[in-house]
Amino acid sequence: MLDIVVANHGNKSIGVLLGQGNGTFIGQTTYYFGSASPYSIGIGDFNNDDQMDLVVTNNGTDNIALLVGYGNGTFASPNMYSTGSSSSISHAIGDLNKDNRLDIVVINNDTSTICVLLGYDEFFPLQTTYSTGTYPQSLAAADFNNDYRLDIVVTNLFGKTISIFLGYGNGSFSNQTTYPTGLFPQSVAVRDFNKDTRLDIVVANSVDNTVSVLLGYGNGSFANQTTYSTGDGPSSVAVEDLNNDSQLDFIVANQYSNTISVLLGYDNGSFANQTTYSTGDGPNFVAVGDFNNDTQLDIVVTNSFDNTISVFLGYGNGSFENQMTYSTGLFPQSVAIGDFNNDSRLDFTVANQYSNTVSVFLGYGNGSFTNQTTYSTGNGPSSVVVDNFNDDTQVDIVVTNTGSNNVSVLLGY
Repeated sequence: MLDIVVANHGNKSIGVLLGQGNGTFIGQTTYYFGSASPYSIGIGDFNNDDQMDLVVTNNGTDNIALLVGYGNGTFASPNMYSTGSSSSISHAIGDLNKDNRLDIVVINNDTSTICVLLGYDEFFPLQTTYSTGTYPQSLAAADFNNDYRLDIVVTNLFGKTISIFLGYGNGSFSNQTTYPTGLFPQSVAVRDFNKDTRLDIVVANSVDNTVSVLLGYGNGSFANQTTYSTGDGPSSVAVEDLNNDSQLDFIVANQYSNTISVLLGYDNGSFANQTTYSTGDGPNFVAVGDFNNDTQLDIVVTNSFDNTISVFLGYGNGSFENQMTYSTGLFPQSVAIGDFNNDSRLDFTVANQYSNTVSVFLGYGNGSFTNQTTYSTGNGPSSVVVDNFNDDTQVDIVVTNTGSNNVSVLLGY
């Protein structure tokens, strides 16, 4: 059963909601972080006990938190590990030194660094920092030079660049190599766009209203960017094959033009000009799933300014129906998709930052959804993830509460 995790930025907590398998959730269990404000959540088995643990980046203090999972839906109190920065906002998880233990890379945007923390069971005894461009914003870990070692890409918001760090396989990395992007590169995704078995990069540039595509040579270096126009304020990008041609396409949420852009990919790594679809006001997060069980991909978008989500059903040829909208709580920030009631139909949950709730929408399997059911969280939920945290085959929810310095756990029924 899938569970939900939410970051409550307003009361410095995270919340976990455990699923019961019928689309309902037990009231949240909350984990407090003292003076730290949890910002984003990751899930992984950090101590190799086959139970899911939580890692949380904390904004306002120079640390991250690890909460070890017991496998019954509860977690140990958070252990804090220094990052050297008070503005750790996002992270990536992977085995960076090939010891079969998960490690973490954290962005420190106030010091323009990334911090690499190597895991050893339930501890992170070693940290190393690397300089990035100015005000790093988001990152991803992937193998860019086909040496079976993870590398890192970072977007530098004020630097108009991305930074590439090549991994040596022992947890250390080369100094950055930078590549120009558009203005304010915000969101990054990594896939193979031209089917040459070499990873490529797409970046959403939120000020000059473009996306940058950088094709990889397979040796850790990249071609200069090719840019494509989007709507105003592209803030989130998702990559999938939207027209069943075995080529990757992408969707961009355009926060200030109230649209999404769909750009269909060609097999040489280039893309068609955008096709836009109207959304609600302030689309800021996009996710993809098959909501009507027709084997065609559909889109869900959170609209933060008018308190709605938009659902677009796909025809399988890269085009979509006009939006269907559903009311959420105040200022929806992120969405997570899963089957919450074990009916083989996708559902989703939304973190509502200003109403201190998560909304759960159950899917009918025809592309439509129930009205929201809301569950209380801590203050300022900003990040939500779903998984099965208590080994009961039900989906549970965890949310970070950035205003109350805690996390909330909601167990599903």
